[in-house]
Amino acid sequence: MPDKPSICIVGLGLMGGSLALALQRAEWPRKIIGVSRSPATRAAAQASGAIDRAGATLAEAAPDADVIVLATPVRALLSQLDEVARHARPGALVLDLGSAKGEVCAAMARLPEGLQPIGGHPMCGKETGGFASADADLYSGKTFVLCPLSRTSEAALLTATALAEAAGSRALVLDPSEHDRAVAAISHLPYLAATGLVNAVAAGNDPLAWALAASGFRDTTRVAASDAAMFLDILMTNRPAVLAWLDLFATEMASLRAALAAGDEAALSERLAAASALRSGLKL
Repeated sequence: MPDKPSICIVGLGLMGGSLALALQRAEWPRKIIGVSRSPATRAAAQASGAIDRAGATLAEAAPDADVIVLATPVRALLSQLDEVARHARPGALVLDLGSAKGEVCAAMARLPEGLQPIGGHPMCGKETGGFASADADLYSGKTFVLCPLSRTSEAALLTATALAEAAGSRALVLDPSEHDRAVAAISHLPYLAATGLVNAVAAGNDPLAWALAASGFRDTTRVAASDAAMFLDILMTNRPAVLAWLDLFATEMASLRAALAAGDEAALSERLAAASALRSGLKL
């Protein structure tokens, strides 16, 4: 694979658009081809200099790319792998940016032997989507998880690592199941917790609660404003890990409720203080 490969980014929303902007700034790829079904998105990406060429379909762009990056929702990219199999050039690196890796890596294992698959997940994002939200600094200083398959060559992994670093990230190689369990805890569970909190307040039907909501409620529920369709894909493709953490969360909430209902100030204080100390020590 050339030192400065040509890259096809399929999906020019927040993640794909930000990656294109970051790589162009780093002057790492020889050429970036952007794929989007939206003419307006293609035009905006070209006008901003994020991509060198645009295409409406993967079939138009994949044959010209050394690296194919799938930056679409998880279930969409799973369906796109069939097109990748038909149109990618032999030896191409196939990398995705999805938030769940088990199903994706299993599907990637069925790609033709001539292709080099690696599951990827940059640990960054925003609540807003689309190319209008793309930011060249989105990946800067963030961890970029890479999940190579047993068949993935060392050269392909080095290329994927170079891509992550060119975008400003730190590459971290993980097993897909390790990734899915950890990310379910710190990303997927918080989304459900925030969603549950917003829906609980809505169910309480107290207009004054909304009127008084301020920074605490805003910060606690921020991720509930994320794209619901995107998170639905994530949750449905990482169900076992998310359910395991939901069970632990339900147990913790039941314990807090029991202490409060019993007026057990000592038990409640112990739980609150433990969480406060742990959270204060985290460097996020």
